[in-house]
Amino acid sequence: MKKIFIINGGQHFAHSGGTFNATLTNWTAEFFKNELSAEVKITNINEPYIPEEEVKNFVWADLIIYHTPVWWFHLPYKLKEYIDLVFTAGHKAGIYVSDGRSRHNDSPKLHYGTGGSLHGRKYMLTTSWNAPIEAFTVPGEFFDEHSVDNVMMGVHKMNQFTGLSKVEGFNFHEMEKDVTPEKIEQDKKEYIEHLNIISKSL
Repeated sequence: MKKIFIINGGQHFAHSGGTFNATLTNWTAEFFKNELSAEVKITNINEPYIPEEEVKNFVWADLIIYHTPVWWFHLPYKLKEYIDLVFTAGHKAGIYVSDGRSRHNDSPKLHYGTGGSLHGRKYMLTTSWNAPIEAFTVPGEFFDEHSVDNVMMGVHKMNQFTGLSKVEGFNFHEMEKDVTPEKIEQDKKEYIEHLNIISKSL
């Protein structure tokens, strides 16, 4: 039985109620429970948590899924706080041992980022943006044809540092200015198709 750990990073703040990421978390949990008969655990970063217990979830899971809105081109601060607290608690406790370098080999300046403990496990990142996809793909537009993965490079490197392998993620665009029931239904359809594809690699 596959073990799926979902982190709902949809923060409650100002005009954001985290509604979409809560919905997305439900879609994901239902898919893996119904289609793969997987065991699913969920953490909502708005609710109290114990970092040491969250470390156990990372160690337990076959696949960790981050659902996050993008605020000012970064993770929301409560999700970043969650990662800071949990990954720190995971030092020599299942997430990472060191930064990978050693004073005892011939090249003590090399091999940075290889001290993770989560090898053999995978992660997937979903992001939700106000920005339209054209902001990333059209020449001369805001992101200069850089992909979402390029913008979120820090998140990907963070997971690589722990030893996790990347599964292709999914991005939702125009989640403020162009949200209609029809759009949400189409987004859901495309997302479930994506989960069907990536689930074959688990």
